[in-house]
Amino acid sequence: MHAGDSPADRKPPAGGLRKALDPYVKLLPYFGIGLVALAIVTVWVFWMQRGAHMELRGAIQKVRTLAPEETGTVAIIDFRFRNTSDYPFVVREIQAFATAPDGQEIEGQVISDVDARRLFEYYPALGQKYNETLLVRANIGGGQSVDRMLTVRFPMPEALFNQRKQLRIHMLEVTGPTADILEKATQP
Repeated sequence: MHAGDSPADRKPPAGGLRKALDPYVKLLPYFGIGLVALAIVTVWVFWMQRGAHMELRGAIQKVRTLAPEETGTVAIIDFRFRNTSDYPFVVREIQAFATAPDGQEIEGQVISDVDARRLFEYYPALGQKYNETLLVRANIGGGQSVDRMLTVRFPMPEALFNQRKQLRIHMLEVTGPTADILEKATQP
């Protein structure tokens, strides 16, 4: 640089900016092809993994109640759900929760299938047992839709149970994923 030359005084090279960027402009089509290929590979990976996410979707269809004592309510819960993944959902643990009118979530005690059958025998007013009981170690195949039932004793009076805000069945799968089957929220 000579004395008195400033960056503002310099002139662009002969041929201008276009000539300086010419090698890069020639690479633009290849760059575009690379971006399109990357987008195709990304979409393909997500498409192939669509059934790998373990998920159960469903809803509680019907709830029948029985109050064998004043401080407890037995709920017979009929529900339908579908395994949307490509892999079987093997049940490891089952829990049931009722949300009381004050918002407190109360866990119920799940009753065994043998005891549930006895309840239906002793209390004909319950009607018939429509569905099989959901059991621990039950295997729900990929893409399979099933109707099941659960009998649960809640430590709350029947009147309070009937005023519940929500009923939730929580299932844990043997490899870790969980699923919740919910009752449609009742009107306040």
